[in-house]
Amino acid sequence: QLRLVESGGGLVQPGGSLRLSCAASGFALDYYAIGWFRQAPGKEREGISCISSGGSTNYADSALGRFTISRDNAKNTVYLQMNSLKPEDTAVYYCAASKLAYSGFRISFYDYWGQGTQVTVSS
Repeated sequence: QLRLVESGGGLVQPGGSLRLSCAASGFALDYYAIGWFRQAPGKEREGISCISSGGSTNYADSALGRFTISRDNAKNTVYLQMNSLKPEDTAVYYCAASKLAYSGFRISFYDYWGQGTQVTVSS
């Protein structure tokens, strides 16, 4: 069974950091583009960061300079390091895998989704 499982979310104070993990089972992430998305209450799901199968990365303006996406193919895991967190970063964060080499932030291009992990930034 193909699965993606996110972890690493939680409650953090403004200015703090979290590292989210996206672990795959049932398939090798090496050949997939991976995206991180988030959805806040009452808002649409939005793309935050993505990494192609070749390792090229892209970030939304809201994440640029604060978030870093990386992949460890040996561990079949993709990470999202989030620094300088702000209250507006509060959302459920999802990772997704695309069979395409690169899918950007086009939600419809992603084939598999995790269940999400809650990130809350609050003092």
